[in-house]
Amino acid sequence: MPLILISGYPSSGKTYRSNQLVEFFKSKIEESTDARISRLTVALINDQSLGLSRDVYREARAEKEARATEYSAVKRALGKECIVIADGLNYIKGFRYQLYCEAKAVETPHCVIHVGTPIQKCEEINARLLESNDAEGGYAKDLLDNLVYRYEEPNGMNRWDNPLFTVPFDDATPPSEDIWAAVIGTEGKTKTVRPNQATVMAPTTASDYLYELDRTSQEILNKILAWQKDHPGEGGGEIGVEGGSIELPANPISLPQLQRVRRQFIAMNRQHNVPKSRIRSSFVEYLNDNLG
Repeated sequence: MPLILISGYPSSGKTYRSNQLVEFFKSKIEESTDARISRLTVALINDQSLGLSRDVYREARAEKEARATEYSAVKRALGKECIVIADGLNYIKGFRYQLYCEAKAVETPHCVIHVGTPIQKCEEINARLLESNDAEGGYAKDLLDNLVYRYEEPNGMNRWDNPLFTVPFDDATPPSEDIWAAVIGTEGKTKTVRPNQATVMAPTTASDYLYELDRTSQEILNKILAWQKDHPGEGGGEIGVEGGSIELPANPISLPQLQRVRRQFIAMNRQHNVPKSRIRSSFVEYLNDNLG
């Protein structure tokens, strides 16, 4: 059953909203006379349940390992009879995309809930948590500022952030009924998801598959770099390549940024082996989704 991604600034009340949803979903399951619904369970996955401290966000390597831990936990929990609530910062759009692909791979709906608490209010809540030595804990001031700066807000125009529900700080509860309808469905109408070619596991992998993945993605990056070299300082523009066209963002793209997106694509497709014939078009699509 569905994956519900919670996202928001540090100390914005994400866990509070997650617990509200857990209670709502459990009550809906208990009250239902539909056998399909009554079999459902709810799994809440967050830093606390995974035993992760706030300090993991201080170093890139530790944070990467923490995301891998969350990713693995979500992947294990996803199934036909479990509603998975991934309660965390989930502030990197590439990571939200990976989780979206996991949901698509098991043919289950997904949605994103953005806890829209203003930065100033997050700072107030965080200060109270630090003073009270709350079990869930706050973030050191410099760490909170850094995470807020790096936060990539969900955008409902992106398919991996859609459907998107924003919960303002002043709202007593999330739009729970709307969320239920979006990911579970209405009476007599079950939500279903068809996997696309980019998320279907291939039964076998050709021996040279990884080589082709690496070669093709690097070839496309080289075309972007060559275009930028010929158009120094220019942003925007469109590069036609075999398999589609790449729409460049308004600002020039750095090599580290391109390499990061390429590594994410390769890592994701080691598990979701797209057909070799679609590597090129899939990478072009991934670039357009992640360079904006």
